[in-house]
Amino acid sequence: MSIARTTEISASSSKGFEDAVQKGIKRFSKTIKHVEGAWVKEQKVVVKDGDVTEYRVTMKVTFVLED
Repeated sequence: MSIARTTEISASSSKGFEDAVQKGIKRFSKTIKHVEGAWVKEQKVVVKDGDVTEYRVTMKVTFVLED
């Protein structure tokens, strides 16, 4: 039997939402093993002088706990 846990993380990118998701999962996976999936809970942008300067995502990441 496996037990999984879900943790909320945030990540950002100057390129786009997909890049922010990729960066967030990659960084999280360096610290936590057995990442199984993620759900994007929230997307938002930072706007300066009428231009989008940063894309931010908040995700719930699921990982399996070791025995």
